[in-house]
Amino acid sequence: MGRDKAAMEVAGTTLARRVGNVLSEVASPCLEVGSGVSGLRPILDVEQRGPLVALAKASVWFSQHERSGIRHVLTLACDLPLITPALSDGWWSIRLIARSSQSWAATPAACARWTLEDLDLATRAVAEGATAMQELVQIAAPDFVWPAEWVHVASPEVFDDVDTPEDWQRIVGATGSGTRTADVA
Repeated sequence: MGRDKAAMEVAGTTLARRVGNVLSEVASPCLEVGSGVSGLRPILDVEQRGPLVALAKASVWFSQHERSGIRHVLTLACDLPLITPALSDGWWSIRLIARSSQSWAATPAACARWTLEDLDLATRAVAEGATAMQELVQIAAPDFVWPAEWVHVASPEVFDDVDTPEDWQRIVGATGSGTRTADVA
């Protein structure tokens, strides 16, 4: 995209703050691994080397803080402008949401429920040179929730992420003033 997606604005708020608000409705404590723009407690990640490294950083944070009572960690990518609390709330009971009924390859692995052990696996994977979330998906062996099981809560569009200017235009649209905005639920 050529700029920090977390700081891009939708409906008068940044993508990161919007996603942080959604996450805050269904989880506590809430942390941001990123540039500190979500309004959540930040774990600064100036390198921003992707979601697998972010999970590893979260694992380090959890190892340095009280872990009692925390069994699962929800992860939510900042570039999902259509995500809703209803769908996020369902992540407490699943391991990984599959976007496609044909394959888990298109699964948004950065938007899932992980165990603390999974976060430890992420730390080890990064230490061994892994860079992609799919590498964690392969070693954590998560259960998948297929579209037939979640479609009653949300449409597939909630997983549409903003990776290119064309995605931004398609998902968010333009007002004609050069400022892109939308009324997203």
